[in-house]
Amino acid sequence: MTKSQTLLLALCIAIVGCQTASAQSHATSDETAITQVVESFRTSLINKDKATYMSLFFSDKPEDIGWQFVSEDARLEHIRKTKPDAIKARQIPSNNFIGLIDGAIAAKEPREETFSNVSIDTDGEIASVSFDYTFLANGKKANWGKEMWQLVRTEKGWKIFSVIYTIRDQWSPPVRANNSFMPKPLRGSA
Repeated sequence: MTKSQTLLLALCIAIVGCQTASAQSHATSDETAITQVVESFRTSLINKDKATYMSLFFSDKPEDIGWQFVSEDARLEHIRKTKPDAIKARQIPSNNFIGLIDGAIAAKEPREETFSNVSIDTDGEIASVSFDYTFLANGKKANWGKEMWQLVRTEKGWKIFSVIYTIRDQWSPPVRANNSFMPKPLRGSA
């Protein structure tokens, strides 16, 4: 290998190394920023800080933000004892992101949502965040489940675009430690 070929090879390796380091640094800064959105969501509920809370969302209009719960089966059966027409995933217009913060502000007792097993997946422009949550009213566990957010990176930073969550409560059976599953490989894949 000639001296110029060696120099060219070294330059290519350096460029690829810098690009990889830059991409890793960008991914780390995105994950840090998204983690801050999750933490701001949590603390704004505790502090009853509607301005901060509202700033976390892509829009301030409930119709623009997906917000949907799904009741766990045993909980649903309990509800059906008094509301026979109850369904697993009813869209309730008043159940939206503004209703959550307004409820926290109106409550005399403290409200808090805790998060564990937080997982972030992003390409730097869009992201999904999933975690286990527990909703506490006056320090007591009111409901819990899995929550998933979709976020978009805007000129003003990461914003929540949609939220889906399960609701489990005192009538729900315990959840297995790992409810994940592995899909079957697609035909023709290794």
